Amino acid sequence: MENIGERVTLCEDGKYRWRYDVSLLKNPMIFLLVWKIFFFIFLGIFVVTTIADMVQWGTKRLAGNLKIWGIVLIGMTAVVFLGYLVYAAKMGWKYCVIFEMDEKGINHAQIPEQADKARAMGEMTMRLGAGNPTMEGIGRNSQRTEMYSEFAKVKKVKAYPNKNLIKVNGVLDHNQVYVLKEDFEFVEKYIISRCHCHLSK
Repeated sequence: MENIGERVTLCEDGKYRWRYDVSLLKNPMIFLLVWKIFFFIFLGIFVVTTIADMVQWGTKRLAGNLKIWGIVLIGMTAVVFLGYLVYAAKMGWKYCVIFEMDEKGINHAQIPEQADKARAMGEMTMRLGAGNPTMEGIGRNSQRTEMYSEFAKVKKVKAYPNKNLIKVNGVLDHNQVYVLKEDFEFVEKYIISRCHCHLSK
């Protein structure tokens, strides 16, 4: 692969490219993203089972369900955290990404060396956690090493200059774009001007 620097560079093919290395220890955004995915999965299960219980038993089991939900939430957080630490150690405590941006959209891709490791770890986790929804979910999520956001389909853009982060969110996909402070304003304006939405503070 061509050696891509940290500064945003306009390449000969008309696309902007840059690399950004995220510290997996100092930056909690990736861990929080994974945690939120599993939180809403389990929340959906909790709501469905609680409604089913209330139809049959009224509110008799509500307190018990809430207690179980609390235990599940703590257990899920512990499993996700441990999985995240193993993943971070395997990646050398950094998440290294190549961003590629043009008039139509922006692509976020883990560098090939890390992408290969992530896919291998994800497959192993899914095998070891067969039958365990949390472990299978972590494994499946680890295998996703690339995300493309088409500007025409973006619903919301959130900028966090102090974190060098621009969130580019569609209906189902949530892309995290990292860029050095020297290029932050340029990339932010470039994305906003091509999306059918407004910047959300």
